[in-house]
Amino acid sequence: MEIYLVRHTETICEKGICYGQSDVAIAKPFDEVFSKIISELPSEALIFSSPLKRCVILAKHIQENIKVISYQEDKRLMEMNFGDWELKNWNEIPPEELNPWMEDFVNLKATNGESFTELHERVGDFLSEKISKIKQPIVIVAHAGIIRSILCHQTSLPLKEAFQNKVDFGQVIRIEL
Repeated sequence: MEIYLVRHTETICEKGICYGQSDVAIAKPFDEVFSKIISELPSEALIFSSPLKRCVILAKHIQENIKVISYQEDKRLMEMNFGDWELKNWNEIPPEELNPWMEDFVNLKATNGESFTELHERVGDFLSEKISKIKQPIVIVAHAGIIRSILCHQTSLPLKEAFQNKVDFGQVIRIEL
């Protein structure tokens, strides 16, 4: 089945801010970028979206511009939870916390956050529960971490190599699953 992985567009956060599961808005204007995204999608699909507004705004726009078989928001598609690091500048995170995480983001997590392994497990649960039996095209509107996790599931790429997959704001990646 065809799956279209769509990353939300740029947020209002200044560069360098850690905003994982914080519900930040997207930057305006976004009409031109949204039109480009729509042009890369099938004319009919099921849509799944992260419930964070930076994804929902885009997902609702897609819903208005293609024939939608169904639309669902799913918390398992939320970006990584960075816990106490949320909305902090990466440079403000104490090096004694950040450096070990940078060396092993797969297994370590920010205080009150989650590891990439935990994110990957919830994405796996989502895929097996929601996606495995569907035959129609699917659009998933989500975040870079979620898209990288799905690509790791698809290709069996080790999680520590997930950042080999570049995922730009507003990018559409088509895969077969």
